[in-house]
Amino acid sequence: MHLLDLSIMLFTLIVAAILFTGYSLLIFIYWRNWNAVPVFIPLGEPVTSISIIIPVRNEALNIGNLLTAILAQQYPGGKLEIIVVDDHSEDGTVDIVKTFPRVKLIHLPDQQINSFKKKSIETGIAVASGELIITTDADCIPGHDWLSTMALFYQNTSPVFIAAPVVINHGRTIIGLFQSMDFLVLQGITAASVQGKIHAMCNGANMAYRRDVFYEVEGFRGIDHIASGDDMLLLYKIRQRYPERIGYLRSAKAIMATSAQPTIGSFFNQRIRWASKATVYQEKNMLPVLALVYCFNLLFPVLLVAAYWFPQLWLLLLLLLLGKTLVEFPFYWSVAGFYKLRGTAWLFPLFQPAHILYTVLSGFLGQIHTYEWKGRKVS
Repeated sequence: MHLLDLSIMLFTLIVAAILFTGYSLLIFIYWRNWNAVPVFIPLGEPVTSISIIIPVRNEALNIGNLLTAILAQQYPGGKLEIIVVDDHSEDGTVDIVKTFPRVKLIHLPDQQINSFKKKSIETGIAVASGELIITTDADCIPGHDWLSTMALFYQNTSPVFIAAPVVINHGRTIIGLFQSMDFLVLQGITAASVQGKIHAMCNGANMAYRRDVFYEVEGFRGIDHIASGDDMLLLYKIRQRYPERIGYLRSAKAIMATSAQPTIGSFFNQRIRWASKATVYQEKNMLPVLALVYCFNLLFPVLLVAAYWFPQLWLLLLLLLLGKTLVEFPFYWSVAGFYKLRGTAWLFPLFQPAHILYTVLSGFLGQIHTYEWKGRKVS
């Protein structure tokens, strides 16, 4: 082997060692913080006035099921307000909502904006009367005790912002299982980040915040030009004002179920939308973490290509793949236990190549590619 080849191999080994060490440490921190999140046991009677804001666009297949599930919740009369904000639906969404007499329907006016979902939520909050705002999506279904658990967590722990658990119903399809498992890890990272005060992470399908605090931080002002980010970017603003009063609700009764994307194309479109927020995060520690995760995953296709000229790199590639799996598995196993999804663990090593590929592609396309949301092209 020539001196140049030796230099390239040595450089590759050093870079791989640095990235693997950094990535392993990051996963260990997430795993430790996840295990430190206290399990919430609901005690007492819910008395908080709540407004649930549901932004919708072309959700005729879903909205009826969600509203039925919400109205079936056991919650004190006069303390619950349900507001559906219609974003110019072109199907039967509005007609279905009108069949629910206890639901307030608001129409989003015509205007030139980039973030229709933020504007929908903002419009709903403007007419809301509840002390606590809860947001969710039309394709979600809560458990029977979801609402009372959210209220009791708020009453017992006094947070100004609540991040709550979400699970994807996989439907026993391969693409559904992959999404469910990938999302499970993201949910574990969300809980760990809130617990360890690492990042501002949450999911708009299941979160809550005080109405007065929303206005105190001026709502979406300053982030309203960004198409996505109605959840994490808002949390960041609130966390800046109240760093010690962000809570993660770890309770099986608070889990919100949502649907998997039906196709690989729609799945990638969703993840590109999520990845598009990466460069607008203002947290100083967020971008280095995202860069570390992305570069570590990018290392695998780079090694795969480089192995054509340097066959010795095949061994490094396989060792890194094994190492990645072993490092991540305890974290996955622990989070899967909470969501009662440990039966999927046997697929965890098999999905590793697909997970690496999608991470690299969605991260790249999220920065250069427009995506489609509810029939609209968004930049």
